[in-house]
Amino acid sequence: MYSDRLLGTIRTTIVQHIPREAGITKIEFEGPRIVLYCADPIFLMKRADETIKRIAKLIKKRIEVRPDPKVRLNEERAKEIIKKIVPEEAEITDIYFNEETGEVEIEAMKPGYVIGKNAVLRMKIFEATLWRPRILRKPPIESKVVREIRDYFRTKATERRRFLGDVGQKIHRDVFFKEARVRVMALGGFGEVGRSAILVETSESKILLDVGIKPCQGRDEYPYLDAMDCFIDELDAVIVTHAHLDHCGFAPYLFKYGYRGPIYTTEPTLHLMKLLQDDYVDVNIKEGRRPIYSKRDVAECILHTITLNYGEVTDIASDVKLTFHRSGHIIGGAMAHLHIGSGLCNIVYTSDFKFGRTRLLDPAAHVFPRIELLILESTYGAPSDVMPSREETELEFLSIINRTIERKGIVLVPVLAVGRAQEILLVLADAMKRKLIPEVPVFIEGMIGEATAIHTAYPEYLSKSIRDEIYYRENPFKYDVFELIKDPERHLDIVEQKPSIIMATSGMLTGGPALTYLKLLAPDPSNSLIFVSYQVEGTLGRRIQRGLREVVFPTPEGKLEIVRINMEIHSVEGFSGHSDRKQLVGFTQRVEPRPEAIVLNHGEKSKIKNLSNYLRRKFNMQVYELDNLGALRIR
Repeated sequence: MYSDRLLGTIRTTIVQHIPREAGITKIEFEGPRIVLYCADPIFLMKRADETIKRIAKLIKKRIEVRPDPKVRLNEERAKEIIKKIVPEEAEITDIYFNEETGEVEIEAMKPGYVIGKNAVLRMKIFEATLWRPRILRKPPIESKVVREIRDYFRTKATERRRFLGDVGQKIHRDVFFKEARVRVMALGGFGEVGRSAILVETSESKILLDVGIKPCQGRDEYPYLDAMDCFIDELDAVIVTHAHLDHCGFAPYLFKYGYRGPIYTTEPTLHLMKLLQDDYVDVNIKEGRRPIYSKRDVAECILHTITLNYGEVTDIASDVKLTFHRSGHIIGGAMAHLHIGSGLCNIVYTSDFKFGRTRLLDPAAHVFPRIELLILESTYGAPSDVMPSREETELEFLSIINRTIERKGIVLVPVLAVGRAQEILLVLADAMKRKLIPEVPVFIEGMIGEATAIHTAYPEYLSKSIRDEIYYRENPFKYDVFELIKDPERHLDIVEQKPSIIMATSGMLTGGPALTYLKLLAPDPSNSLIFVSYQVEGTLGRRIQRGLREVVFPTPEGKLEIVRINMEIHSVEGFSGHSDRKQLVGFTQRVEPRPEAIVLNHGEKSKIKNLSNYLRRKFNMQVYELDNLGALRIR
């Protein structure tokens, strides 16, 4: 299907520069990596600096060295050796040998003890067994999703390797067209918040940046994929920047209709994405709607996902390289940097980002190798969208809680399960430890518990202070008063436990247990409702923010019941994982290098218009305001 000229050139270059003593037995293309199988990998690994790096620089590709399957130690003997090398303090929970990849997956409660200082133990395991160690963290809080994905990849190892081989052949093909062009097309999330989707089209490839849904009361809205100048199965790659449904919720739909290419994202996003997509299917079924895709499509989506670390430059098409950078929005959230052609064009897509430090995460990156076009989110782009400091925000939040507790009421906090929920948990744990609020029960319901467990599996993606707490001190997510609610039958009992705090999904009151609690708590003026996240236009949360005080709920008998909202309503915006107006302007001022042009997205039209005019005047830059279905030729 693809030209073999470039593949042949790569193979020839490798063979010419690899010493014969390494005993190269096979060269394979696995996704963005080129894999060398060797009879003597130790010889090659010890010469990695002078050999592998030189070849990688020559061919500008990522190279991975693996022992030939014939030289690997048998699994039983290898397991014995691993257990002798690794100290008991590591608390190994599982050892799995992947025949397809030649990896031994070592899952441990304390993976640092498996790796060893300067990775000396990991190298010792490799040299002694000729299996490549892959060290996995056992989540301190049990995670069903982490276990399911690890087991799924193990059972699908053969299919996974076949898929990666197909992707590798496609990536490492010759460039067909001499004329280079780049076009950006808005397929969702322009002039609105929700259903983010951007098609980046070059003369060689078609890449989708995010593919989300727009949550609306009663009927969700989807990106305009029918407007693409290609069929779904003609896409070369899909990039998912983070695990919120407005950026990843439509991805399984692609697989339902024939896409079998790669999805690129970070490892935490992979797990959170499955959690949210599975829940999306469940919620639709529960509410009597036919889901647009099935859990089988979600599984297909997971099988075709390739995870990358921040700063890892990776070929994703014959003419496009991708690098993820920290976004500061949620765990695993990323800005996507696309390097197109041989210096033809560089695009930075910020997606949702926070240009400020939070308890949970470090701030977004702002230095990149090159930028010609910056695609900038504008959620809080209006002049009035200036948030209070985090100190002021937390004081306001805790003050509302204290007043509610004093009158023996219940605080209901509808939250996004991913990101905002964990931020609020950290605030509550810290405030109770410091006696800023009384220690009252904190009931947690919805996907928050599972999402939090996934956070504990990847502390390296969290802020340094939280990492240190999880590694060396008391895990703040396991605070004594936090109680996960798994039985919906307990709702009536929980609302009788006063005073207390309830955190439940969904954050915009579009469904989930938060709606049940709202119905039960709304009539009592001693209770409080606190919004801590952005409420999208058209959602119930947005309408309550604007003054709606009567809500219609269906009854079990199929009738309708009007519930009067007498509880206090508060909005505390400073917890947002988005940048406010000052941070958006500050980022634009500090981003390096200075982009040639900016495209604004992920914001209401009035906010984008205002921000656009301001950036033009302040920075004398070309700023574009695209509508959905609009396109921009940038080269």
